[in-house]
Amino acid sequence: MRCTYTYPTGHQIMKVFWTESLKGDESLDLSEDPEYSQRLQYLGDKQQNCTVRLSHVTLKDSHMYYFRFITDKPDGKWTGKPGVTLTVTDLQVESPERVTEGDSVNLRCKSSCALTDRATFIWYRNSQPLTERRDRNNELLLQSVRREDSGRYSCAVDGHTHISPAVQLNVMYPPVKPVISISPSGVIVEGDSVTLNCISDSNPPALNFSWFKGGTIVGSGRIYSISKISSDDSGEYKCKSINEHGEKYSDAVTLNVMYPPRNISVLISGSGVIVEGDSVTLNCISDSNPPALNFSWFKGGTICRIWKIYNITKIQSDPVENISASLKNNGDEIL
Repeated sequence: MRCTYTYPTGHQIMKVFWTESLKGDESLDLSEDPEYSQRLQYLGDKQQNCTVRLSHVTLKDSHMYYFRFITDKPDGKWTGKPGVTLTVTDLQVESPERVTEGDSVNLRCKSSCALTDRATFIWYRNSQPLTERRDRNNELLLQSVRREDSGRYSCAVDGHTHISPAVQLNVMYPPVKPVISISPSGVIVEGDSVTLNCISDSNPPALNFSWFKGGTIVGSGRIYSISKISSDDSGEYKCKSINEHGEKYSDAVTLNVMYPPRNISVLISGSGVIVEGDSVTLNCISDSNPPALNFSWFKGGTICRIWKIYNITKIQSDPVENISASLKNNGDEIL
């Protein structure tokens, strides 16, 4: 910005500087402002030249600048009015802030500069050039936009170093198929506390979650917790993730709750009166998970057979005694 000045005879110049505000003695010397100190170079002198150079200008440098000088006289302070108006032209990307996956999106590189018809535009996504998008059209068309197209877009004119400020393109999409994580992992034993977490990818993030056991809804929220789990909680679970663009079900996961033998009973084949010489079958019925593999039969206090089924052929008329069964599941023994 070229500039000249004069001052009355008999005054001696003490200080010269440029400012962007008129606050009298409090006017800030731009050479002392961190925003300008590395870019502002005073090319004038303390006699009549007040030319200044401002490098690497940006759009925010657009405003009025004033030259001010101070002499050795108490009232010897002057400011050049009107100041110098600096207008900075810039490249700007015009883009919709939010688009939905599958839409067609048109980004425009807009400039107030008078560009030639031969101007070639370069596009960038996340500061990386889109090498396939270098042409004389100032528009970038994204047909059937995908979630991978999200990012910060900027543009430049070939042959110029300036790149426009980046604009965020935010692609919305419905939930991808959720995944269920189970904690703790591994074997689940009756009485444990179990947490199911519905992990979902969507934009915007899903806020509505539903949990299903079989076809019945059993809970809501991203996390479904079961304290002191029982065998009745065994079964297949799914979660559903919902955002404003759609919904998706997860694959089913199975909770298989382990528990020791219970509800033990003895089934005697054949009903009615048992006559000496008959064959009798005793079957030990139990409920456990996993199923019991070890069975023991007792007559009185003496073990008499190790098997699930106890067969007695040609039964004898010994004195009647109680026969009981025991069975083991993972180390637990029930009589």
